[in-house]
Amino acid sequence: MNTLKACVLEYRKGCRRDAHLALGIALASALLLPIGGNALAQATVDAAKDIGMNVAHSNSDALTTRNDSGWLRTITPTGAIDTANPFFQNLGSNGRSCSTCHQIQDGWSITPKTARQRFDATGGRDPLFRVNDGSNSPLADVSTVAHRRDAYSMLLNRGLIRVGIGIPENAEFSLDAVDDPYHFASTSELSLFRRPLPTTNLAFLTGVMWDARETVAPFLPPMDAGVAGANLLASLRRQTIDATLGHAQSSNAPTDAQVNQIVAFEAGLTTAQVRDDRAGFLNEGDAIGGPRVLANQRFHVGINDTLGADPSGSAFNPSSMALFAAWLDDDKSLASDHSSRQQRESIARGERLFNSKIFAIAGVGGLNDALGMPVISGTCTTCHNAPNVGNHTVALPLNIGLTDASRRTPDMPLYTLRNKTTGDTVQTTDPGLALLNGRWKDIGKFKGPILRGVVAHPPYFHNGSAATLEDAIEFYNTRFNISFSAREKSDLVAFLQSL
Repeated sequence: MNTLKACVLEYRKGCRRDAHLALGIALASALLLPIGGNALAQATVDAAKDIGMNVAHSNSDALTTRNDSGWLRTITPTGAIDTANPFFQNLGSNGRSCSTCHQIQDGWSITPKTARQRFDATGGRDPLFRVNDGSNSPLADVSTVAHRRDAYSMLLNRGLIRVGIGIPENAEFSLDAVDDPYHFASTSELSLFRRPLPTTNLAFLTGVMWDARETVAPFLPPMDAGVAGANLLASLRRQTIDATLGHAQSSNAPTDAQVNQIVAFEAGLTTAQVRDDRAGFLNEGDAIGGPRVLANQRFHVGINDTLGADPSGSAFNPSSMALFAAWLDDDKSLASDHSSRQQRESIARGERLFNSKIFAIAGVGGLNDALGMPVISGTCTTCHNAPNVGNHTVALPLNIGLTDASRRTPDMPLYTLRNKTTGDTVQTTDPGLALLNGRWKDIGKFKGPILRGVVAHPPYFHNGSAATLEDAIEFYNTRFNISFSAREKSDLVAFLQSL
């Protein structure tokens, strides 16, 4: 596909060859052209033209879904959701499809609310509820509704899937003790409870899965310059195959055609909040919220890197979120009433705080220790540096303390790990990256997620430990002694809800 034609998708900006949706369409075309030929290529171009036109601010179409603070919208290369795609088909033995755990109304993830609704509607027999990874233990008793409600409590209460990974044979540590409330975990298979990541906005990824276990090869600058995602596509293909064999319990890998269709579908999704109940549409008054602008967001691996790894040579700009600054100007906010104007100002103040509130970053594994700096003066965007997206622009798994024993809740397993060389021990609810590479220093490290559309899929963090955005902000507030005021917390929530 001629990527110049995809530039008709640009909204309020000049033509960009490395626009996200142009990349999504290019990825989809690269995958599907061998199957669909020239007709599909032309259809893709036509779809790009369609999306480049004004998208109606409708709250009734299938691509716009309701959440607690407003409306979320997904756009696709075709302008619709193709439910005939294998993404929505049962390719395994247990009735599951990709869409079982990746729902549009939940920002292409799944929430406890949705899980509970499906449990109540089916008595816990919906394909979501399977013991291989949906229950707290694969040995759980699911013989009655009451037993199933207990067995799937982590999924029902926190939206968590159980991931089973053993300790590598060559690991620098051993499992010294296990405290598993579900009486299953061992050295050969730890029970790790994690949130399903959204299957949208994938062109911004710098690692696939929380621990990057599906990343085929590191996404290193200047990988792809945002245009051709060979490593990303290979990683998404592998993730699709592994999910079909594991989550869907298929005895056979999906065909190449099925894998390509699934990855093309995912690569074509762009999702963001489009309307706030109080502020109104998030692209009014010179603001640039919503999915259409996001679909054309400039991105390449390493862009705006905090440590100077941007292959363009550009310096890090802490004001990486630049969606709503215009709303600080009454003349540009164009709010129709006082309440709308107040909310728009709150959103804009929250964005400014996210960019500029300085605090001391200390004790972060993978950052302070890697740089030899016990304290770093930074802002939220020191780590969330992807412009207008909010994840890391290079693979930077960090340990911010989410899995520390001090934060363990009674429903989480706790593992005591012992360093084979020093004899030191550490307690954690999830060793994270260390279960892939066996390194002691990587215990508790995870990647940072994309923040667009975040309001649609609570709870937050990899382990669902923050039930609300307020809880997530409070974690950072206490963890880094930031001392946010009540208004600052409210403004940050308003901003995050608008992404």
